[in-house]
Amino acid sequence: MSSVAKVVEMVGQSSESWQDAVNRAVAELHKSVPDITGVEVTNWTANVRDGRVVEYKVDVKVAYGAEGGR
Repeated sequence: MSSVAKVVEMVGQSSESWQDAVNRAVAELHKSVPDITGVEVTNWTANVRDGRVVEYKVDVKVAYGAEGGR
């Protein structure tokens, strides 16, 4: 395990749930950064239409090991 971590801020979106929005953000970053070690959700928002939530959004900070100079 690296003693130093890098952090990337991302926005995840989903029409299903906030949890799915987090999972989508992590999965997208995982395509290029396989050594993700954690995620912090910093903001939860949603779009509403006709009195119903239609899109969930999360701002996340995703941490990963800094080895290898990425």
